[in-house]
Amino acid sequence: MNNWFECKVNYEKTMENGVQKKVTEPYLVDALSFTEAEARIIEELKPYIAGEFTIADIKRAKLSELFFNENGDRYFKAKIYFITLDEKSGTEKKTAAQMLAQASDIKEALAVVEKGMAGTLADYVIASLSETAIMDVFPYSAEEKEKSKIEYLKEE
Repeated sequence: MNNWFECKVNYEKTMENGVQKKVTEPYLVDALSFTEAEARIIEELKPYIAGEFTIADIKRAKLSELFFNENGDRYFKAKIYFITLDEKSGTEKKTAAQMLAQASDIKEALAVVEKGMAGTLADYVIASLSETAIMDVFPYSAEEKEKSKIEYLKEE
């Protein structure tokens, strides 16, 4: 299970016309805690941002699934309702879930979500699909997970 944190980063970005502009951009990072999320986003962004940058905000991102797509350069949030039947009352019950899909456009995002959901046996409806401002996603690699687990055990 992943714990996703949305980290907003302030820094001076050089625009296409050469002008320096102060921007705040959101990134998504997989971490165990807020402290680790801050440390990971700093490490991930150091090679890409010249000069100083600050972490303006960190909040939990309630995402149940991420669908990666190598062709995509943007991230789209999908709100999906899982439909179950309440056996006692015989009524349909909808349970909402938020998912993120990497794609080039909204049409491709829909295809990525549907492909990702193809293996599920649950009935579902895609209620909404919208582009997010997220610039990049930094998931844990298996190697990093093992390293952090070893370091955690050393501290005990």
